[in-house]
Amino acid sequence: MTHLSLTALPGIPHVQPGDDLARLIADSLHRAGLTLAPTDVLVITSKLVSKAEDRFVDLGTIMPSQRAARVARITNKDPRLVELILRESTAISRMRGEVLIVRHRLGFTLANAGIDHSNIGGSDERVLLLPSDPDASARQIRTALPQLTGVAPGIVISDSHGRPFRIGTINVAIGIAGIPAVWDQRGDQDLYGRVLRVTMTGLGDEIAAAAGLLSGQAAEGLPVVLVRGLRLPPGEGHASDLVRPVTMDLYADFQEEFT
Repeated sequence: MTHLSLTALPGIPHVQPGDDLARLIADSLHRAGLTLAPTDVLVITSKLVSKAEDRFVDLGTIMPSQRAARVARITNKDPRLVELILRESTAISRMRGEVLIVRHRLGFTLANAGIDHSNIGGSDERVLLLPSDPDASARQIRTALPQLTGVAPGIVISDSHGRPFRIGTINVAIGIAGIPAVWDQRGDQDLYGRVLRVTMTGLGDEIAAAAGLLSGQAAEGLPVVLVRGLRLPPGEGHASDLVRPVTMDLYADFQEEFT
């Protein structure tokens, strides 16, 4: 029988720029009496990583371009925020009403380039960008943890995204280290011996979504979740493995590409 457990680490403080996330996680594990195992996975919210990496921006320092002003009129958004969104993006997918869906420079498609006002403190002029390189951030945390805990667990950095044709946000993986992002099961057999021809499981996203049940989307204050009991295939992936190439995406229809 397989057992899977998820534990939100207690006592993670409000992170400040420059804070050592590996140290904060190790301290939380110690306080909770938890010892890491090599097969464990830690899911860390992107907001925690962005704060530590000082990805804050004061909108008062942003001068909107003509393009940002045009998009702001269409979407009824602050032109300064739109300017930041465009700087973090490579294309616009949809802009309608107050919705601005873009292809982020990291490859995935989401609303507002993942730029957020919530749960960051400070004035209303302050926003938080996604980590500049979430895979590198995940690797850095994973590399630092063995010196503090004796174990290098898998790391997933998660962010909440909306989905086409579905209501509600769900956590997905935008950074990965130490585990495969995708499990390619093509060539395996199902229960009845039929050969699987198209089955590829998005492990990174599944793990992130499971952890999101604890970390939440509002005032939960539980940004790190320990996932234990996973039986993963060997290999190490990258978050980009989870992004369907535009040439293979039947739903990709970008209205405006940036050069």
